[in-house]
Amino acid sequence: MTREEICAKRYDALEAFSLPGRFVSCEKYGSGHINDTFLVITVNSGIEKKYILQRMNGDIFKDPESLMNNIVLVTDFLKDKIRARGGDAARETLNPLRTPDGKPFFKDSLGSFWRIYDFITDAISLDRVRDAEDFYQSAVAFGRFSGQMADFDASLLTETIPDFHNTPKRYETFEKAVEEDICGRAGFVSEEIAFFRAHKDDMALCKNELDAGLLPLRVTHNDTKLNNIMLDAKTGKGLCVLDLDTVMPGLSIFDFGDSIRFGANTAAEDEQDLSKVSLSLELFETYVKGYLEGCDGALTDEEIRLLPYGAKTMTLECGMRFLTDYLQGDTYFMIHRKGHNLDRAHTQIRLVQDMEKKWDAMTAIVEKYR
Repeated sequence: MTREEICAKRYDALEAFSLPGRFVSCEKYGSGHINDTFLVITVNSGIEKKYILQRMNGDIFKDPESLMNNIVLVTDFLKDKIRARGGDAARETLNPLRTPDGKPFFKDSLGSFWRIYDFITDAISLDRVRDAEDFYQSAVAFGRFSGQMADFDASLLTETIPDFHNTPKRYETFEKAVEEDICGRAGFVSEEIAFFRAHKDDMALCKNELDAGLLPLRVTHNDTKLNNIMLDAKTGKGLCVLDLDTVMPGLSIFDFGDSIRFGANTAAEDEQDLSKVSLSLELFETYVKGYLEGCDGALTDEEIRLLPYGAKTMTLECGMRFLTDYLQGDTYFMIHRKGHNLDRAHTQIRLVQDMEKKWDAMTAIVEKYR
């Protein structure tokens, strides 16, 4: 079955959701690489209405029913929070539609799962930061999400990707890849292997704090990059958090940390000239300020203290995953050149090294906005 044949099932999904009005079009939309996304347009009583239709990626998300249950629980909770403060629940969170029998998804004859969201009007998403204000607004939006979900029972959510940020378990996978060395590459990356081995305790710190009850288990997004935020097209303010597929129980400092790993790096994630790689303290401060503002007092003192460790841990974990994939033959992350995953690992290693040089400055910035 070709991808085109699979995507042709979108018309069955549209019929299943019984959208009101006259159908106009359903075309590919956006730059996402995980799910198949379409923009749907209808006209009802002369008024144009837009929707986002998606076929969920069953290869990555093995339990789409539980995934959609997570999204419904979270968005219903957010709507109540938004309305309570006088906000616009139609624009400030996703609104998953239901089929006539009340399900937030449709399963087609090929076994694919489909969903539909209302389209968020007068808003934009960005693949790249235009200026520091964009980064600040993304921090406010992700912080607001964390703050609004602070009193939600995270144990009600299913892990859509089990052990996604269980860094000690990722380390076990890394060591297994080194030991098996199925591609005969370990001998060429002995320094890189030694680096992650030297940081084993660092990578366990946050999980140990969670296990000891010193960090709370929260509802976390787990994919806190810029293009998962909708910005108001007129004001540029952070409006809505998108892509809730990886929303599950986790650590708030990891959501913060992954944003820093990706957004405060002065170079691309796969930059080969390591002299360009560093942590921008200016962007780090911008994000700390915005994130804590958005959280609005929801984080504990220990969570705030460990924000720099969240950044360091996520960078270590990501770099270790790149090196693991390199050792295993580049089977997980898509590569575009020989040694691509090794380049990515080098970038994360250099970023960690720069964080360690700037550690006192990072902790001072966090204290400034505590």
